[in-house]
Amino acid sequence: MVQTLPLPAKLQKDVMRIIPLGGIGEIGRNMTVFEINGKILIVDCGVLFPEENQPGVDVILPDFGYLRDRLNDIVGLVLTHGHEDHIGGVPYLLRLKGDIPIIGSALTLAFIEAKAKEHKMSLFTHTVSEGDVETMGDFELEFVAVNHSIPDALAVVIRSKAGTILHTGDFKMDQIPLDGRLTDLRAFSRIGEAGLDLFLCDSTNADVPGFTPLEKDIGPVLEDVIGRAKKRVIVASFSSHVHRVQQVIDAAVHNGRKVALVGRSMVRNMHIASELGYLDVPDGALIELKDALSLDPSQVVFMSTGSQGEPMAVLSRMVNLEHDIEIAEGDTVILASSLIPGNENAVYRIIDGLTKLGANVIHKGNAKVHVSGHAAAGELLYVYNILKPKNVMPVHGEYRHLIANAKLAEQTGVKPENIILAEDGFVIDLANGVAKVVGEVECGLLFVDGKTVGTITEEDLKDRRILAEEGFISVFVVIDPRTGLITAGPEIRARAFAEEDHVFDDVKPQIEKALLLAAREGIKDTHQLQQVIRRSVGGWVSKAHRRRPMIIPVVIHG
Repeated sequence: MVQTLPLPAKLQKDVMRIIPLGGIGEIGRNMTVFEINGKILIVDCGVLFPEENQPGVDVILPDFGYLRDRLNDIVGLVLTHGHEDHIGGVPYLLRLKGDIPIIGSALTLAFIEAKAKEHKMSLFTHTVSEGDVETMGDFELEFVAVNHSIPDALAVVIRSKAGTILHTGDFKMDQIPLDGRLTDLRAFSRIGEAGLDLFLCDSTNADVPGFTPLEKDIGPVLEDVIGRAKKRVIVASFSSHVHRVQQVIDAAVHNGRKVALVGRSMVRNMHIASELGYLDVPDGALIELKDALSLDPSQVVFMSTGSQGEPMAVLSRMVNLEHDIEIAEGDTVILASSLIPGNENAVYRIIDGLTKLGANVIHKGNAKVHVSGHAAAGELLYVYNILKPKNVMPVHGEYRHLIANAKLAEQTGVKPENIILAEDGFVIDLANGVAKVVGEVECGLLFVDGKTVGTITEEDLKDRRILAEEGFISVFVVIDPRTGLITAGPEIRARAFAEEDHVFDDVKPQIEKALLLAAREGIKDTHQLQQVIRRSVGGWVSKAHRRRPMIIPVVIHG
């Protein structure tokens, strides 16, 4: 990251410092640091899933660099809800310090505890519910119920000597939620009446007019689609969307079908949700995958992961014919999700692949099989008018979403100078009811590749993209160190560039000529000779094939 603001000055007594380390200008890797009087509170620690131009990357983490020398100052980590973009980075943070107290709702902590088991970690957790008030150092925390596309989501009020802050987490205002758990506008009103100094507000759908449709409206559509299907039905959704899975189970039972959960995260999360009472499963409704495969196609619904085109998820493996479930002519596939920015191409490839295999593909574009978990513009206007915040900092969104959210705040009376359009790494200080940007800390992308964290750079990704898109050419030459003349080679090998080696017959004389000219000029250094080869091959391949492969010349004295 190119730093454009100065480093912040030393934090003064009783001033709250807010530093987003992820989640600003992006939908993912949400993490915000709050600091006062030498103590730090963290809200959320999620991951961002890689885009196509980041090959080989598993997930992207917030930048923990700011915290590495401050780990002993952390009093706790608050998790607003159990989605991966809010909890997925927790195991990696705990590698730095394993005893950070984690605070969240019952379902959220159950999900993170299951994740910790996979990483062979122990957690220090504290369960909270809406209405609870907890004190951690100089932070007083109050938790408020919010409605989202996962049960048990919470907003958090942070009170201190610097003032009152409300962080919504992710939320919407479904007025008839399946579980009856509304976004608590009465609590919002009480908070607003007492005075709200800084509002950190979910921006995901701030550019969507009106109001988010009701989740319960999905059920009848699923019942109808499943009822009309003649063969197998495969529904793909987020593995944590308990209410969506509930409606799929209800629709399947209504049509006399059994349900098989498919995908490790789907099976794990729904087992947890069922055990804790968040998912109501009628007796005999769920069956194992192996049993479902032996049933008549008209008797089963498969509930799977992969609605976002994730390469290793169930639906992607079906498309690639790498799964026990083989898509056949007449099967119905329902993608019950919306597109995440960056995943569009992957999802469209999935749809095309399924269609090619003969499936009838139902998705948000042709049926009402998904509603968002985030508040649209009309809902946000209500919230702003209820809270009347002094200062606003839009969070959780790409830049266009942040801008749209800022405009909504301004329309409801928030002064433009009190609206902070931040970036990851910006430092905001809150004191005496005034919030302002005071500097910037280094904050980049932390890539996870297999078991390694942070060792991959943008330069590495550039090399990977070239290898993936343009191919690889190696040139091997032996040079007489005394004369500079070629004694063996050039030998040329390629990958992902050309099927036959003879295509390089045209360039070999050019390499030999270039090396001969270099010898006449007295150039004998291997590095310089490698550059000569690279220029010769690069010029030829660009002109003859209009490609830019990675070129690896090897020159040996012999």
